Amino acid sequence: MKKLFTFLLVSIITISAFAQKDPVSWTYTAVKKSATEYELKMTAIVPSPWHIYSQNMAKGGPSPTKFTFKPNPLVTLSGAVAEKGKLKTVRDENFDMDVKYYADKVEFTQKIKLKSAVKTTVNGTVNFMVCDDEKCLPPTSKTFSIKLG
Repeated sequence: MKKLFTFLLVSIITISAFAQKDPVSWTYTAVKKSATEYELKMTAIVPSPWHIYSQNMAKGGPSPTKFTFKPNPLVTLSGAVAEKGKLKTVRDENFDMDVKYYADKVEFTQKIKLKSAVKTTVNGTVNFMVCDDEKCLPPTSKTFSIKLG
């Protein structure tokens, strides 16, 4: 009976460790700049002690944040996704390289143009990795939908 109890206890602790929830919360908004131009804002709130990685990471390190937008014939992307926040660059011995990340909050923006002044939706996916000083969670993908007009 003691062995069964010990086995169950160890199993529960192991499952709990791997079932850790993603700590990052995201908001998605559109700011109208003109009748046919918008700025999409994808904001990540990252609670302490976690951090999320920049889109601009060298290969061989942690997974960079990456946005993918589903094609929409009414929408044209203007330029690349920009980042705004307190960027930190530190030497990470686990990856044996300098890494770039954001803690607390980071705002990603994408400028877009509509073919005409119509109502539509921009859909996409954000893939990101979150770590603290001791561990990283596996890369996570979240879908989003932003209404325009």
